[in-house]
Amino acid sequence: MCLPNESETLHVTILETSDMHGSMLPINYANNEHNEVGFAKIATLLRGLRKHAESEGELLLAIDNGDLIQGTPLAYHHARIDNAPGDPLVLALGRLGYDAAVIGNHEFNYGMNVLHKAVRESKFPWLSANIVKKGTKEPYFGQPYLIREFKGARIAVLGLTTPYIPNWENPKHIEGLDFADAVEAAARWVPYLRREERADVVIVSYHGGFEKDPVTGEQSEVQTGENQGYRLCMEVPGIDVLLTGHQHRELAGIAVNGVTIVQPGHLGQKAGIVRLTLERDGGGWSVSEKSSELVPVIGVEPDSEVLELTEPYERATQLWLDTPIGSIEGDMTVRDPMQIRMKDNALIEFINKVQMETTGAAISNTALFTDDSPGFPPNVTMRHIVSNYIYPNTLKVIRITGQDMRAALEKNAEYFKLGEDGRVGINPKYAVPKPQHYNYDMWEGIEYTLDISRPEGSRVVRLTYRGEPVDPGREYDVAMNNYRAGGGGDYTMFHGKPVIKDIPTDVSELIANYILERKTVVASFDGNWEVVTGG
Repeated sequence: MCLPNESETLHVTILETSDMHGSMLPINYANNEHNEVGFAKIATLLRGLRKHAESEGELLLAIDNGDLIQGTPLAYHHARIDNAPGDPLVLALGRLGYDAAVIGNHEFNYGMNVLHKAVRESKFPWLSANIVKKGTKEPYFGQPYLIREFKGARIAVLGLTTPYIPNWENPKHIEGLDFADAVEAAARWVPYLRREERADVVIVSYHGGFEKDPVTGEQSEVQTGENQGYRLCMEVPGIDVLLTGHQHRELAGIAVNGVTIVQPGHLGQKAGIVRLTLERDGGGWSVSEKSSELVPVIGVEPDSEVLELTEPYERATQLWLDTPIGSIEGDMTVRDPMQIRMKDNALIEFINKVQMETTGAAISNTALFTDDSPGFPPNVTMRHIVSNYIYPNTLKVIRITGQDMRAALEKNAEYFKLGEDGRVGINPKYAVPKPQHYNYDMWEGIEYTLDISRPEGSRVVRLTYRGEPVDPGREYDVAMNNYRAGGGGDYTMFHGKPVIKDIPTDVSELIANYILERKTVVASFDGNWEVVTGG
């Protein structure tokens, strides 16, 4: 048996990052302690892979799969406080020779001006075949795919983005855009790449995840179109590799319908690595072997060039984070996140109070976004503000009915699961594939009780407004963040409701200004809501 000689076999390695969310350095900004995350560590892995590829005559592709420029105080400071210098994330990717990035949903969070500036500053193209100019099929960002030719083999990378963005994003941030179905876009572009571009290999980099378990095919979430990875593998022939993200899952070593998949978590904790072997097939090349794996950054030394590039941005960010804001009289700290979500407390009431006083609305809701939220200590700095309110949300006041209100509270109550031992836990659908604590709201301005010992859909056992039962047909104006006001988190009862007031300022800034103006805020709460486990 004759083995193919060197000229008949090619090797391609793909490094994927996804959902970096502004994570450049191995740091936890809440306390400045070391954290095993960040692009500086990924860069060290990438340099090692590149050196190996060059020495062995192999091709290395580096692809970022989206949600790059938002998420840390460093990214926020650059976008909102001083956007004049180049974006540190895209500059770093450019220095490391990234081939392409995909537009993620969080790329729009700071508005189109910030996004367009980041795209202009990039040495690599931003891909998305299904974000198109309104009323057309023309990709808005100009380049839906990338072709790399390597020793006669043509490798295509097609970019796709979750089309669910209009359900979350501030409409002003996505004006002039349509978000086409990702599966339909792939069904159009993959054959084009095979036929017109003569691609021997087609890699789809999709900022989205899996709506079904990639191993069993069992339904894992409500079919909204937010995640379509399983359908892409099953319904679109001609895809060799599917790079995924958005869900912050860690997936590798799996093939769905012959398509090798990978998803590398988030914040640069791991890099997704795909290895391909190509063999000559007549006049072209075909993939003979495929594999995927995740490589963690634990113990990896940060790249010195990335650290040097980031240093002036980090110095300015740290000065901003340590800016004193004011003081808290009383207790607004978080010791047990579950207890915060079970009964009215000073922290959540304070954030709701800021929203109500800012908007003039008599009713408000907000969430404890993560279990890492520390609350506010006696002396508050900007670090504490952005450690608690981690998203660049703005505020809206929408008009809903009492029936909508009850439906939203029933949706809230689904967050909890009561164990056989009577202990309160989190419903798995709020924990897998990624934690969704941000989809559980707590309300101020109404009085309510959720009894989670009852079946889902019948857990609201008390609901009053100023002491009177909430009228299902009456209209109420409610302040909430723009994500929730658009129906984000499957709060479909809010979608399309009249917007009474739109406050374009970030909520974190509103909170900071509120404390700055008052110097001292007294921690208090009125006990207007609670979660119980039986009568």
